[in-house]
Amino acid sequence: MNQPLRVLFVCTANICRSPHLELTARHLAAGSPSVVFSSAGTHGFDAHPMDSEMAQTLPAGVDSASFRSRALSPAILAEVDLVLTAEASHRSRILDDNPALFRKVFTVGQFAAAVPNHAGLHGSDLVRMAGMRRTPALPEQAQPAARAKGAERYEAFVEALGRRLSKGPTLLREVSLDM
Repeated sequence: MNQPLRVLFVCTANICRSPHLELTARHLAAGSPSVVFSSAGTHGFDAHPMDSEMAQTLPAGVDSASFRSRALSPAILAEVDLVLTAEASHRSRILDDNPALFRKVFTVGQFAAAVPNHAGLHGSDLVRMAGMRRTPALPEQAQPAARAKGAERYEAFVEALGRRLSKGPTLLREVSLDM
């Protein structure tokens, strides 16, 4: 059996955006053995629970009680196949210290833009092709209104992406690639 695709979501503290993405993706993958999700923070806290307000935005049936944050490290980066960052600044921080990871580190927006360009590809094949051709990482708005829309935007992305990263119809619901 092939090794699962290991996907890491990264934000700043690993208590809001990246845990939301991790837990939502894990829920949508419904235990698929072909993909494993995790998260970390560029300035991550160690062993903190998910932010309670952000936890309330999780899809029904997703429990954040056992989630604990962690700081991003070179060891964590070495263990994963794909790194998806919440902001361009997170991607830049990772690549400043680890330039050799260029082909596997994307902003969420970059990877979302790359997925439709590679119809028919899944898992590691999709990651490999997306790494060869990518869109520029554009700075995300950091205003409170933009952050308030984050959970909705990330959930739509995870729904569209989940089916393409896992192999087969293992998600709880089928989704269109159109977000």
